[in-house]
Amino acid sequence: MEKAVKRIGILTSGGDAPGMNAAVRAVVRTAISQGVECVGIRRGYHGLINGDFVKLEASSVSHIIHKGGTMLYTARSQEFTTPEGREKALATCRLLGLDGIVTIGGDGTFRGALALSRQAAEHGHQLQVVGIPATIDNDIGCSHYTLGFDTACNTAIECIDKLRDTMQSHERCSVVEVMGRHAGYLALCVGLAVGATAVLIPEREFDFENDVVEPIRKARLSGVTHFMVVVAEGVGSAVEIADRIEKEMGIDPRVTVLGHIQRGGTPSSRDRETASRMGYAAVESLVEGLGNRVIATQEGSVVNLDMEEALAMTKEFPYDRYDVLEALSRH
Repeated sequence: MEKAVKRIGILTSGGDAPGMNAAVRAVVRTAISQGVECVGIRRGYHGLINGDFVKLEASSVSHIIHKGGTMLYTARSQEFTTPEGREKALATCRLLGLDGIVTIGGDGTFRGALALSRQAAEHGHQLQVVGIPATIDNDIGCSHYTLGFDTACNTAIECIDKLRDTMQSHERCSVVEVMGRHAGYLALCVGLAVGATAVLIPEREFDFENDVVEPIRKARLSGVTHFMVVVAEGVGSAVEIADRIEKEMGIDPRVTVLGHIQRGGTPSSRDRETASRMGYAAVESLVEGLGNRVIATQEGSVVNLDMEEALAMTKEFPYDRYDVLEALSRH
């Protein structure tokens, strides 16, 4: 039976996440095993517009499964959000003879892929797209897990564990800001894992007295002399939180903003394994003629979803973990 695709492109877009390279490797090697050629598009949709590409062989993706970042680089393209920009991208697809594209990134990446596929169809060009969720924020509605989250959590935990050693020596309060502009999954997971005194997340409006001051006060009455407050960046500045703690409690806090260190590092086993399964499933979908799909994880299984339906999905925030945090820390 003739394959639905003969040559596919692969790109990474948006913020980088550990595990992207493992996904690229899986896509390339699965494609080759199916007799499908693979072209790497560098710098995301910006590269698709400007014709920045490289032919990928099995050897091209050797020794990258353990590396963070993305060998294809990543960028955000404002031009691609316009019909004119997407037309330039389609011109590159026609030039290269691409009949399928695997995109690795977040919701914005998938929306761009869907718009590109639809615009191609309007001009009689069949371009099948498949998305693989990759973001350290773990905030894609259709997927219970996204590539990079586990590694980012482990990176933050390792940093905070080291920070705790010196903070305990000086009997100080630590206020640590982690990534999560619109989502608190990272902050909550990290806070629970390090035994934080308090965790502030965008999904939950906080009361400074009840959610910061009282937990610190209870901990001090129990004999604790060092306090850890984890703040998701979307809640507000960790510096401002620290200033309030000093003003209202007379404690001398120290602020640490972990920043982009959370995006880097060697991917964890979970991210490598999940990326490999997702990359394999993405190519299988294209070979079977199933385009405009998202390869997600649900209940631990890799699933193939309609992209439009996937983009409309939401996922319930795990507030039960916040209950666990409160039960374990407020004594």
